[in-house]
Amino acid sequence: MVWSVRLRDEEQETEQSEAETTLSTCSECGSSDVVQHPSPGERICENCGLVIEEGMIDSGPEWRAFNHQERQNKSRVGAPTTQTIHDKGLTTQIDWKNKDAYGRSISSKKRSQMNRLRKWQTRIRTKDAGERNLQFALSEIERMASALGVPKAVREVTSVIYRRALQEDLIRGRSIEGVATAALYAGCRQEGIPRSLEEVTEVSRIERIEISRTYRYISNELGLELLPIDPKQYVPRFTSKLDLSQEVETKAKEIIDETADPLLSGRGPSGFAAAAIYAATLLCNEKRTQKDVADVAQVTEVTIRNRYQEQIEMLDVY
Repeated sequence: MVWSVRLRDEEQETEQSEAETTLSTCSECGSSDVVQHPSPGERICENCGLVIEEGMIDSGPEWRAFNHQERQNKSRVGAPTTQTIHDKGLTTQIDWKNKDAYGRSISSKKRSQMNRLRKWQTRIRTKDAGERNLQFALSEIERMASALGVPKAVREVTSVIYRRALQEDLIRGRSIEGVATAALYAGCRQEGIPRSLEEVTEVSRIERIEISRTYRYISNELGLELLPIDPKQYVPRFTSKLDLSQEVETKAKEIIDETADPLLSGRGPSGFAAAAIYAATLLCNEKRTQKDVADVAQVTEVTIRNRYQEQIEMLDVY
């Protein structure tokens, strides 16, 4: 019985693939240049002009739109699912505007009723403590990611990392904010977005040492394969904040390429990049003080001074 069902399914798949091949190949000249014209509902061979199929069913919308705003207004589908919301954006949400479908203000009685509905809708979106934990953590991730100016892809990856940590019960004994901040730092590193631990700490409510400890813990437990940060990733952002030219940026990257091996081992990438930028400003006659560079890179002047001395000694430039 099982074998007969399996054979029948395989025969249906074979027939379907053969039908698709037939429709994508011209039966007259054998050409594969077959195009579909949705307006007349025809499939035509561009080589010989043969109408392979006609009277096709249009699977598109029945309405017409001529710009993006019209398409958005007429579209009847919701937003795509996202990991940045605890319920992945699948639940409905009552609009905060107290207006009806025609844009007119509703009465005070209806307004109080809608406020009560919003309150209950907010309550029932989270059914247990785990979802409330996730909702709070994802809102914190969104706040910090917005302050850091990281793209949406990093927020999605960070949310997935936090969900995995929650599923593996790595939150127990640690603060929600600490794990969320560590997940954001891991997400930035995984997506190649240069954000130092000091920058992440600045937008967080957690101390740097706790973020660092939590990051190492979840990285080991979840098996995150994170590569070391390349100092060159910091150079464009730092030079832009210092209002430096493209020549300085290129020179700083050259200095990093020539001195990273072996000087970078055991040293912070942001401080190494800042020292290379400082050296490049001197070589390109666009001098900036060590304090200016240190403020932008969020490192100390001593760090820049030490890395700068090591780089110029290796380059033999005085």
